[in-house]
Amino acid sequence: MLTIQGRSLGSKRPLFADWSIPIPPEVGEGGDGMTLRRLIEGVVRAEVAAFRTRAEARRVDRVFSRDDIAKGAAKGKVAPGATETPAEVDEAAAIEAALQAFEDGLYLVVVDAREIRRLDERIAVGPGSTVTFLRLTLLAGGF
Repeated sequence: MLTIQGRSLGSKRPLFADWSIPIPPEVGEGGDGMTLRRLIEGVVRAEVAAFRTRAEARRVDRVFSRDDIAKGAAKGKVAPGATETPAEVDEAAAIEAALQAFEDGLYLVVVDAREIRRLDERIAVGPGSTVTFLRLTLLAGGF
């Protein structure tokens, strides 16, 4: 499994809780059969799938107890908890946006303490590897 981390430059708090994805089959025995482009595509696909799963779970009808109804009434609103399902996510557009953001320098990718600078650069990953997405923060008033 690959551990995925999100950090923001200048912040001690992570952007999101660490999560894992399986190592893609094309990595092979040597561990260097993947490019950064493929890695980003795989991470985006995994996140889109997780988003769809969460959206589907929110669509499930919820049964209220008397206590839930009383608490909601005290707040002035008794709601089923589920909101409208967001528009369907376009996986291809999400991948393209992530790749473009990398090319535009909005974030860096570090694999096992090594910065990867090009989308078509081969990377070596294996079980226990950590991939960190480091969001860069633009300075106010900068050029």
